Amino acid sequence: MKKNIIHLFLIGNAIMFLDGCKKDKETVPDGFFSEYDSRNFEMGFSTWAYAPTTESVNTTYQFVDDNADIYSEHIDANIPWNAWINDLPLPKEFTDEIAGRASRRNSNIKLTLSVSILNSLRNELTTDFDGMVPDYIALNDIDIENAYFKHLEYITDQLNPDYLIMAIEVNELLIHAPEKWDEYKLLMAKIRPRIKARFPSLNISESITLHNLYKPDIPDPDAYIAEIVDYANALDFVSISFYPFFKGLKTTQNFQEAFDFLHQKINKPVAFAETSHLSEDLAVESFNLFIPGNESEQKEYLESLLVNAQKQNYRYIIWWAHRDYNELWETFPEEVRDLGKLWISTGIINEDGSEKKAYASWKDVFNK
Repeated sequence: MKKNIIHLFLIGNAIMFLDGCKKDKETVPDGFFSEYDSRNFEMGFSTWAYAPTTESVNTTYQFVDDNADIYSEHIDANIPWNAWINDLPLPKEFTDEIAGRASRRNSNIKLTLSVSILNSLRNELTTDFDGMVPDYIALNDIDIENAYFKHLEYITDQLNPDYLIMAIEVNELLIHAPEKWDEYKLLMAKIRPRIKARFPSLNISESITLHNLYKPDIPDPDAYIAEIVDYANALDFVSISFYPFFKGLKTTQNFQEAFDFLHQKINKPVAFAETSHLSEDLAVESFNLFIPGNESEQKEYLESLLVNAQKQNYRYIIWWAHRDYNELWETFPEEVRDLGKLWISTGIINEDGSEKKAYASWKDVFNK
């Protein structure tokens, strides 16, 4: 299960939306990409499946093959810390998962690999397969450094990606555990050159959440923004995680203001490592949460994203889930089912396999 489900909800204090607000009249016109004869960025999806079946996994990879020239393997799960630290056999659950992804590697399209070192709350190292966090005095302890380097090296060797995102949504650590931020920076400063030496042609980054960088609801936001921007601009490229509905962004103007903020701050190439938007209302009664959405709004966001990708020469964009995952959600444990609903209607294909409005926009640009 995608482990940042919990973390994205718990940062809900950053979710700002106005019920009943009127939609901005400015919309992307028909033929929104017609002025361009070709596109200058790559388009793709993650391999997040829509049902708990092998058929769903196979169908998802086939959809990627047919509708993308890049895709994302997103590994936001347990790390076998004990095995890496003590040179023990790796857990079969781990090796089977990586082998399964490797067996489906399509060498005809590019791959961006995202790996998380942080837990779902983004305030601590992710756990081992026994649910335990490894012992450490500081995040940059040599045992942690060596173990995580081995972890990245193993997965990268197996999957042979074109891009490597060494850590996911790292700015959240500065929000949720600021006392660990300097240690994290020291850790990555040691690992990064080792990965570069091992894989010299690999483009490397660490992703940040735009929805919690743009107008952050935290004390001293200016200092926080400056710190994260400086950090991101020192990477090979800047990889973005962005779910605009978590920020209450609903109109083309809203979306563009967030994009403009990003472009003003970032001076390295940009890639959207994961993003999506609601296509219908989201209601979670237990959270007292209601976010209105519809297919037209989703289409507007995707079109805005595509236009910005073209104008700003993004490296690529990854739409998180290609299809609504109602079938998979039905299998979620009771304690996370409400959390799991948050992205359930963000695919550009409905749960029944029918196309949403945004899919036509995707195909229009993908076929350029």
